[in-house]
Amino acid sequence: MKLTGSFVEGRFLERPNRFGVFVRVDGRKVYAHLPDPGRLRELLIPQHRLLLRKEPPSSLRKTGHTLSLVRTARTWVSLNTHLPNRLFLEALRAGRLGEFRGFQLVRAEFSWGSSRFDFLLRRRTTKWIVEVKSVTLVEGGLGLFPDAETVRGTRHLEELEEASRRGYRTALVFICQRRDARAVAPQEETDPLFAATLRRAARHGVKLFAYRCHVSPRSIRLASRIPVLLHRPAATGAVGA
Repeated sequence: MKLTGSFVEGRFLERPNRFGVFVRVDGRKVYAHLPDPGRLRELLIPQHRLLLRKEPPSSLRKTGHTLSLVRTARTWVSLNTHLPNRLFLEALRAGRLGEFRGFQLVRAEFSWGSSRFDFLLRRRTTKWIVEVKSVTLVEGGLGLFPDAETVRGTRHLEELEEASRRGYRTALVFICQRRDARAVAPQEETDPLFAATLRRAARHGVKLFAYRCHVSPRSIRLASRIPVLLHRPAATGAVGA
């Protein structure tokens, strides 16, 4: 998937609120929209390189830029929380997701119970309910989710578990918007309830999948499937390549 639009490079200065950052661009201090409301403490570090997408003037926007990518020592990381759904759907339609091959999109934003899920898929009489989660935090090769407490994410797992009991196939799909993740695990310290609910849901039929992405200033694509671990290893460095 090509990253469209016009981009400028800057250096991170500070984050005054959940949805905004100040960036140094060509000697000027620029305020930019931040689409990812997570903590992002390991990514938004003073003087880290950023790529900002220029936005057309609009009375509905408070900023003329959106933070798109941040550069770590090893990789570019996408902070666009809308891209994982688009990447999943692009790969589905191209037949590149083996576990979902042959399934067609029935509906996006599918309502079930008290939640809305990202996708309802179907092949003949078999239906998948799929929820996609964006992962940006990686430590020692291990992608960690969430990086902030997620009541909504826990509710999604509970309802996916119930849908599984009612005859649906259900899946939670983690998409790491960076290439250096070798596995994904729940971030127990950040949200122990989500971690416990994830493990219970996995025992009761909810399938867990994860993919890492290749990210560059020009494009982002799903690179390969990686394991989902139900517990974070005691030594993160032990995560296999």
